[in-house]
Amino acid sequence: MTYCVGMLVEEGLAMIADTRTNAGVDNISSYKKLHVVNQPGERVLGVCTAGNLSVTQTALAMVRDGVNLHVGEPLETLETAPSLFRCAQLLGHALRETRMSIAPAMEADSLNTSASMLLGGQIAGGEMGLYLIYSQGNFIECGLDTPFLQIGELKYGKPILQSGLSSDTPLATAVKLGLISFSTTMRCNVGVGSPFDMLTLRRGYLSGDERRIDKDDAYFTDLHEQWTRAQTAARRSMPEPPWMTGQV
Repeated sequence: MTYCVGMLVEEGLAMIADTRTNAGVDNISSYKKLHVVNQPGERVLGVCTAGNLSVTQTALAMVRDGVNLHVGEPLETLETAPSLFRCAQLLGHALRETRMSIAPAMEADSLNTSASMLLGGQIAGGEMGLYLIYSQGNFIECGLDTPFLQIGELKYGKPILQSGLSSDTPLATAVKLGLISFSTTMRCNVGVGSPFDMLTLRRGYLSGDERRIDKDDAYFTDLHEQWTRAQTAARRSMPEPPWMTGQV
């Protein structure tokens, strides 16, 4: 399992993905889930992947080689597509084609072939955006009312983002909330773990900042511990049920 989140606020975009692909008592492996196209001044794109690893790997390889959406049209890649919307179409097409080609064999062995992607970024001349792309090839775009999208093991981190993130949240605060959502998720699910890969992009500046947050990262460790203490203090400060304490 994995967990990925994209947050689109007025100040810019942040995308975070963990790297865990399998977990067990004696079987833990990692694989990069955040793939970045960074051409300063021209385009910065981030693609997060979740679900069946062979499906997402094959789909990304297909897009790197070039996708032909319609017969007779030239091959397109994330480096050549004219818009972010077109990039979403390319990834959706690749996901759908990959699943259609390998699903029968994998499903015969009861293997789940579902997969999803987050695409975020900006191309010169276009607006910054964030998309969630489904296995079937269709996709949705992030909106102002809910300025984040998640894939993978999303249920534990969603309350943090839903209660604290809005479109006018500063980008640095959005990153903090995103990392708290990862802290909460990895506490609840061994299938999600560090290191985390992160891409941040300020609106109007076509140059992204890539960062890896390892398990011993000082900021994340402190954030994790402070969040734990804050939750404990909040629980202790709240009143007990009066019908159980004789205060009714």
